[in-house]
Amino acid sequence: MFANKTPWIVLLVLWMIGSTWWHVCKIKQLCANDAPPSAETISPEPPIETTPPGADGYTIADGNLFRLDLPGNFSFAKSGSNANMNTLGGSLESLVTYLKANPNRKLEIIGYYAASESNTSSFTNLGLARAEGIKQYLVQQGIPATSLTTTGTERNLPFVAQGDSIKGGLDFTFSGTELTTPTTESATSTSAVATTPAPITLTAPTTEADLAAAEKFKSVFEPIDLYFPLSEANYIKTPETKKFFDEATTYLKEHKDKKLRLTGHTDSSGPDDVNLRLSRDRANDVKAKLRQAGISADQIVVEAKGESQPKADNSTISGRKANRRVSVVVQ
Repeated sequence: MFANKTPWIVLLVLWMIGSTWWHVCKIKQLCANDAPPSAETISPEPPIETTPPGADGYTIADGNLFRLDLPGNFSFAKSGSNANMNTLGGSLESLVTYLKANPNRKLEIIGYYAASESNTSSFTNLGLARAEGIKQYLVQQGIPATSLTTTGTERNLPFVAQGDSIKGGLDFTFSGTELTTPTTESATSTSAVATTPAPITLTAPTTEADLAAAEKFKSVFEPIDLYFPLSEANYIKTPETKKFFDEATTYLKEHKDKKLRLTGHTDSSGPDDVNLRLSRDRANDVKAKLRQAGISADQIVVEAKGESQPKADNSTISGRKANRRVSVVVQ
């Protein structure tokens, strides 16, 4: 009987010895021959990927002199040269104001393009075409062309699957002489006062939506002005503009000898010929929309005035916005 239990006793003893060794040597690591593994044998945990703060935004800065933080970024259609500024989530007006107040500062606009894109523009590369597009916009806002330079550079750009578009595509760098803040002693001198830029006065309304809301319909024979969000071809529709076009459409269908006149206007920023073309293009955009509404093409007259008939003072931001319009009237 004792002989039959011998194997079990042996196994029990071996198990106890093994358990004791594992606890002392492996868990407590008290055995001399079992040193902790070296650094080479420890597999580091993979780093946690995080999105840096503000990765989706964009900042334009001129050192400590100027900073514009935008919640979004410029975007372009693949192989396209026109920036979609609606993705910025903000306005470039403070940049325009800064450049006007500091004519000694120069701005270089850097346009990027990816090797996989096609260049159908007239420029040497797509990046330069993108930079020139923003330059033209700034010139239209009143920035001298001599204060702006452009370059185009190939770069690995992030593509967005939705809409097959490109995020980013533009950078800005500043150069030139910095303005010196006058000391207390010289602040009262005539020269110090002369070199201090005059502040730009903002008057209400200050947005295109405010300007559009202020327009009231009286009669189809009295002009009503249409306003446009920045970089968009569709005018801002209001209950008043709807009343105008509803009555105008009915009237023109009954009076084939009458015309609907669309007159495009711009502010005084930029060259005269460019402004004339811009005013005509915007009026033609409205004409295309009205043709879809059923108004006959031969009853729509397009006229371009450029900057020649301002509605408000071009020396203010809100004044320039008020001047960028299309006037509509039945004659």
